[in-house]
Amino acid sequence: MHREVLRVATRGRGTIELTGRLQRIVAKSLIVHGLCHVFVHHTSASLMLCENADPDVRRDLETFLSELVPDGDSRFVHDAEGPDDMPAHVRSVLTHTSVTIPVAGGRCDLGTWQGLYLWEHRTAPHERRLTVTVFGEGT
Repeated sequence: MHREVLRVATRGRGTIELTGRLQRIVAKSLIVHGLCHVFVHHTSASLMLCENADPDVRRDLETFLSELVPDGDSRFVHDAEGPDDMPAHVRSVLTHTSVTIPVAGGRCDLGTWQGLYLWEHRTAPHERRLTVTVFGEGT
């Protein structure tokens, strides 16, 4: 088993691709066949396994989610950190805070157009902590 903590600085709401960093961690682990588990330690950011060739896909997902859970929604009571506070929590609950990806041949076995992204739901920049655990059969 191999465990590593990633710290990711965000610029505010949006996505940051993690695929390359994840592949390097899996290679460093020396696990050939197994699983790679990624967990984000926050309640206002999430993970997204998504199309990685066309950025319009992520832009469209952001548009959809912003309409589904708008900032400043008057139904929300929790706004301790501003109008994007509760919407960020709702977005996180509706998406994923952990993802498990198969490992084959010493790499994450992703589809041709798949990439892993950190999805920041707050409008201000944050530093996010993620734990990556790789386990399985080694070399």
